Amino acid sequence: MNSILIIDDDDQLRNSFVKLLTEEGYNVDQAASGEAGVNIVKNKAPDIVILDMRLPGMNGFETFRAIHEVEPRLPVIIMTAFGTTDTAIEATKLGAFDYILKPFDIPAMLSLIKQALSASRFMRSPVDMDTIPDKASRDAIIGRSAVMQEVYKAIGRVSPTDATVLIRGESGTGKELVVRAIYQHSLRADKPFLVINCVAIPETLLESELFGYEKGAFTGAAHRRVGKIEQADGGTILLDEIGDMPLNLQAKMLRLLQEKSIERVGGRENIATDVRIIAATNRDLEAAISEGRFREDLYYRLKVVTIELPPLRERENDIPILTDYFLYKYSEEKGIKNPGISDKAKALLSGYSWPGNIRELENTIQKALIFNRGAPLSPDDIAQVINEKIHTSDLKKENVDDALRQWIRKELTKKNNAEDLFDSCMDDMANAVISEALNICDGNRSKAAKLLGLSRPTLHSKIEKYNIRMETLVKEDN
Repeated sequence: MNSILIIDDDDQLRNSFVKLLTEEGYNVDQAASGEAGVNIVKNKAPDIVILDMRLPGMNGFETFRAIHEVEPRLPVIIMTAFGTTDTAIEATKLGAFDYILKPFDIPAMLSLIKQALSASRFMRSPVDMDTIPDKASRDAIIGRSAVMQEVYKAIGRVSPTDATVLIRGESGTGKELVVRAIYQHSLRADKPFLVINCVAIPETLLESELFGYEKGAFTGAAHRRVGKIEQADGGTILLDEIGDMPLNLQAKMLRLLQEKSIERVGGRENIATDVRIIAATNRDLEAAISEGRFREDLYYRLKVVTIELPPLRERENDIPILTDYFLYKYSEEKGIKNPGISDKAKALLSGYSWPGNIRELENTIQKALIFNRGAPLSPDDIAQVINEKIHTSDLKKENVDDALRQWIRKELTKKNNAEDLFDSCMDDMANAVISEALNICDGNRSKAAKLLGLSRPTLHSKIEKYNIRMETLVKEDN
């Protein structure tokens, strides 16, 4: 359970906080003074601290500095009245996670707490690499394949440098864990680490979130605000989903990488910053450049070092060891005996192409454990979890014979003497092949046509013929 420390001399506010956060499922400690709060940090190591600026004795700023000396990576959210905003800004520049003005909006505070807890986990929860499944920590990069050995080498080489890193890979391949491993093995591991999701934050807010703003910069800007880049001075920033960053902000990011400085929104002052940038994306940046959606000069600035994470379908030999890891992890988490898994079930898992990659495998094992009755996981247990897709369009060539025959037998029985039985089965197979090609190519029809050895007009006609709908892949190319 996540633990939160509240430091505030207002008994009523503090008690209200404790009640609210306890109802939200958090473990909450409280202190009425800075001195008491620092002692709790030393003895209990909370996940985050919420700190008021106005305290008796040791004031909020002094308390923050003392907490930072004990644990420099502990996220501290500062509560401040408007009159002490400058002090809060100064603390934020020195590494406080963020500040919020009193009286605050409860949903906004809860959202900020979730962000701070996520940052705490990123910075303080270790990521193991290439480990034995039953000895691994909660977060680990698992795999012994040749492609994963190259990933480990790249992490080891780039971590102790200040080089900008671009991490590429399909959704669910483990990009977040690689970022955390790089940060935790870097020379900046005791400095702030902040995550900016370029998709989750609305475009209208992303600029001020990154670069901050000056008082009066726009309607509602009642005071200066420090942005995440300035906040993370000396530390590391992850720009997640960088391929979706708006073009106007790409220009400002280029300037940051080139000149090591920023301007707040509405400001004219050049502010020197020392941050390491790690970017991650599942997008085809080269295609985005050709379509005018991504700056080529920024692309080359970002890819000083590129780490490509392979999809799980290219790591078939790692699937059994990943399966063992997730069985161990979730059995421990749920407090149940690890039931194990049969060899046939493992073979079935290895024969699936896993379009959702490691995340899909993890969710499959977790769900299978929930419905398990103590016996080793069987092929039926696995097939039931993934709705029998394992027997149809997501088959891998190595295991295609037995599974394909099983699917054909099922279709023949289901359709039972239909006049167009042969054509119907062939249409279903063509639908599956084309759908999988489109999935692999993120919906890009030109790439899918090339992959299938078809002309684009032919592919278009087949998509229409088989009524293939790719609602989640809307990347139409020209």
